[in-house]
Amino acid sequence: MNVAEFSMRQLLDAGIHFGHQSHRWNPKMKPYLFGIRNGIHIIDLQQTVPLLHNALVFLYEIANNNGKILFVGTKRQAQKPIQEAAVKNNQFFVTHRWPGGMLTNWKTISQSIKQLDDLDYKLDEKNDFVKALTKKERLNLQRKQEKLNLSLGGIRNMNGIPDAMIIFDTNKEKNALEEAKVLNIPIVAIIDSNSNPDGIDFPIPGNDDATRALKTFCELISDTISMASKNNIAKQTSDIGETDILAEDLEGLDDTDVANTDKKEENIEVNENNTSSINEIK
Repeated sequence: MNVAEFSMRQLLDAGIHFGHQSHRWNPKMKPYLFGIRNGIHIIDLQQTVPLLHNALVFLYEIANNNGKILFVGTKRQAQKPIQEAAVKNNQFFVTHRWPGGMLTNWKTISQSIKQLDDLDYKLDEKNDFVKALTKKERLNLQRKQEKLNLSLGGIRNMNGIPDAMIIFDTNKEKNALEEAKVLNIPIVAIIDSNSNPDGIDFPIPGNDDATRALKTFCELISDTISMASKNNIAKQTSDIGETDILAEDLEGLDDTDVANTDKKEENIEVNENNTSSINEIK
């Protein structure tokens, strides 16, 4: 199994070690903090490195098994890198306001998604329906379409609850966090010095505000999911090839030969080394 490689120097250059002003901290984050410099909490990257690696390994396993991963980050600077990472890997995202009950009341959300699909159909220039609309009617439908797409566009093809969720600010995304906990969805989350790490399955101590830090996290996650997807495709292709060879071998056997053929099973153990390149700071 391979996950995206990174170094501690890379995390330092991205400013991932910078927390918030010391008076804004959450005492539960104390185990993950290195100290205070100029009134700012410094996050202990010696802990971030292995925890980030563990989170990437988990996400690799989810993606390698065709799992659905939901990216959640609604703060302005997080929206673009999160959406790009999700779209690149055919995953799902929420980058604007979290619709209440989006996961815990999925049935209702599904109806809204169907409404969005219906609006897309009605406003398709290839259909006669849109040609019969007045300018005002078309404008009203377009506004509804834009509003729904802003909220649900990133999850419209998710078709149910995700297998994992990545949250980029647990304070801002409290509703998403609580719904994930209710449904026992595994949570990967960036936890800053003012965050509460309780209930996070795969916490990643780090800066959840700086654009460069968020972009670095998204790139590492995106690259890891991409590796898993490519491995999954290669595995499926290999399985198909083996099936074809077996079919060719059996074509020359008559019924008697097949009946007298001993079936043997071979157990093959594959040892994989899961490593993340960690370079010491010089």
